[in-house]
Amino acid sequence: MREDGKVDYVELPGGDLGAVKAFYGAAFGWSFTDYGPEYAAFNEGLDGGFHTGQDDAVQKPLVILYANHLEAMEAKVRAAGGTITKPIFSFPGGRRFHFADPAGNEMAVWSEG
Repeated sequence: MREDGKVDYVELPGGDLGAVKAFYGAAFGWSFTDYGPEYAAFNEGLDGGFHTGQDDAVQKPLVILYANHLEAMEAKVRAAGGTITKPIFSFPGGRRFHFADPAGNEMAVWSEG
């Protein structure tokens, strides 16, 4: 079972996804699952994915935490002094929100369904 607040996923800018997939495949033996032409996911010890073509996507690595109850976790983030940078939104596979911590680091929290 996934636990609240634990690192669960990381997203990275992908640029040319074909070149990125070829590089990680050749260098480290990674395999990918494509979710359309702009996203390729990997499961290599820590789940993650490369994105491209998303105008509003974070353009640096994005650490994503998990929450069993997304709205409750968003309330905890606000109460602790975090700034919500993207309110809760849906994506294929779940819902998530983005926040900035007091140091300015942007992170996200996701939940299934």
